Amino acid sequence: MAQKKQQPQVQFKNRKAEFEYFLSTKFTAGIVLVGTEIKAIRTGKVNLTDSYCLFIGDEFWVRGLHISEYKAGSYNNHEPKRDRKLLLTKRELRKIRSKLNEKGTTVIPTLLYIAESGYAKLEIAIARGKKMYDKRETLKEKEARRSMAYREEKA
Repeated sequence: MAQKKQQPQVQFKNRKAEFEYFLSTKFTAGIVLVGTEIKAIRTGKVNLTDSYCLFIGDEFWVRGLHISEYKAGSYNNHEPKRDRKLLLTKRELRKIRSKLNEKGTTVIPTLLYIAESGYAKLEIAIARGKKMYDKRETLKEKEARRSMAYREEKA
């Protein structure tokens, strides 16, 4: 029996998201890619930092997701910052749309990864922006966790 070839786990996390926003509900969406985009993702040429999600008509799109051009691509290479359609169920889209009607909420991508099936998946979260004092609290908690881990490591 032939064993299935193990693919390396490809993950890109939006580190700024947890610092800038309070994250509540998370969803996993498929993402529509064209041409050489999946090859560029596999080589690690992705930046999620300034991206966000929005409704255009009845469809849900991610804007600002930067997937660099594939080096070995020819004239058929993709545009790095184009809008990409997200694939969600109607039920999930209704939930997201109702949450977006609340003031101060947005939807941001938190994680891009390649699933075992070989398809690119985007984890998105409904988020509410943090104030400056909330960000300071986050930094204090992070520093406390680091010092605790350091003390435990030393002992």
